[in-house]
Amino acid sequence: MSQAITIRNLTKKYSSEDGEKTALSGVNLDIESGDIYGIIGLSGAGKSTLVRCINGLEHYDGGTLRVNGEEVAKLKPKDLRALRSNVGMIFQSFNLMPSRTVAANVELAFRGKADARTKQARVAELLELVGLTEKTDAYPNELSGGQQQRVAIARALVNRPSILLSDEATSALDPTTTKSILALLRNLHDTLGLTIVIITHQMAVIKQICNKVAVIDHGTIVEKGDVFDIFANPKAALTKAFVATTSNLDKVHDLLDEHSPLVEPQPGQVLLRMNYIAKEVSEALVSHISREFSIDVNIIFADIDIVEDAPLGGLVVMLKGDSQKANDALVYLKERNIGIEVIDRA
Repeated sequence: MSQAITIRNLTKKYSSEDGEKTALSGVNLDIESGDIYGIIGLSGAGKSTLVRCINGLEHYDGGTLRVNGEEVAKLKPKDLRALRSNVGMIFQSFNLMPSRTVAANVELAFRGKADARTKQARVAELLELVGLTEKTDAYPNELSGGQQQRVAIARALVNRPSILLSDEATSALDPTTTKSILALLRNLHDTLGLTIVIITHQMAVIKQICNKVAVIDHGTIVEKGDVFDIFANPKAALTKAFVATTSNLDKVHDLLDEHSPLVEPQPGQVLLRMNYIAKEVSEALVSHISREFSIDVNIIFADIDIVEDAPLGGLVVMLKGDSQKANDALVYLKERNIGIEVIDRA
């Protein structure tokens, strides 16, 4: 697989009233052609600065940044314009011209010479692709937020880019609309063969669409890898905090603090959390350990999703039975790549 974006030791500094600040420090990333790569961090972590360096809107002070093999900092103005034609970009704010129709807003993105018929055909093609054919002559104030973002996506695709950058493009949208926009981006990725870079502060966005993710904190990449692996085995404190926002399994600790009888073990019971930590798990493990080890398994609650065609998440359960058999069951589960956390026992 060829490299769409290669970043090595990237550093970006800027001046402020309080002196020099570092926005990016020693950033290293490899984004392969065809990736949907998520970059997640808190506000001010350097996400948007990084994406603006990728398309040449910001200069950088050290390191290298290659887009499709070209070092961005060394490009002459003409070549930089060509790079930006090959890198589409969408933002949280849709940046549509209120006085222009949907079709006219999309047409604004054309670079280079093209006759009116060519433009009209391309605009019609793109509006069909994003599901807005019937809105061709509408104005932005007649559209929902999701529809306006679809116009912005069509505009970003006018010049047939190979890379699409999405800078918090769903942050202003409600959850249902966010889901539909991410589904659209996935479809465009599959249909057009795009490489997509998703900048976000929402781990749920990463979970829905990305195959790889990097976590950025104060300008530094603190963790990166395949999305499944990061969700299943987060290492950095910030990553763990982000992952926790996508699961309800941690509420077991709230229930314990509240002394809920739901999670209070009785004699012979063990309260534990089971997590999928590998893609290979496919057995009916709960029913199996119940039969094999003669123990009762009561599922208190669960949160399981499918990521990269594999189950991700886990269960909070109460085990009841002979202590040795219960321990044997836990060993069995660990051998099958189930993460086990014993929360409480009586």
